[in-house]
Amino acid sequence: MDLRQLTPNLAVSPQIELSDVALLARSGFKTLVNNRPDEEDGAIDHEVMAKAAADAGMEYHYLPFRPGQITPDLIQGFSAALEGPKPAIAFCRSGNRSTVLWALGQAGKMSEAEVLNTAAEAGYDLSGVVPLMRSLAGASR
Repeated sequence: MDLRQLTPNLAVSPQIELSDVALLARSGFKTLVNNRPDEEDGAIDHEVMAKAAADAGMEYHYLPFRPGQITPDLIQGFSAALEGPKPAIAFCRSGNRSTVLWALGQAGKMSEAEVLNTAAEAGYDLSGVVPLMRSLAGASR
């Protein structure tokens, strides 16, 4: 597992294995957010992942983020999932899409520089979503 801490209550990761779910729960994670669409190569079916999360006592959210298909509902759903039991772990193929959703949810709440620096420290370059972050920040004022 390659966990990358974005905030004290959120880590992101590339694809996790089913066996990782129980380990994450034992490590203190309370919420699991799956941003990986089932149809992607290497993805684990979301229903199988949901059962593993339930068996481990974790809250589970399936919010498939297909590349290039960011929607307001997806951003709001991700933010809402993070309001659940903490801390949370979110994953996709590389962790980037989960980080993008976190960043877009922070638009207007955190400074653009702080969001970009946090993502960069975790190994993710979010420069491509800066225009959308700015638009969302303007809409939240």
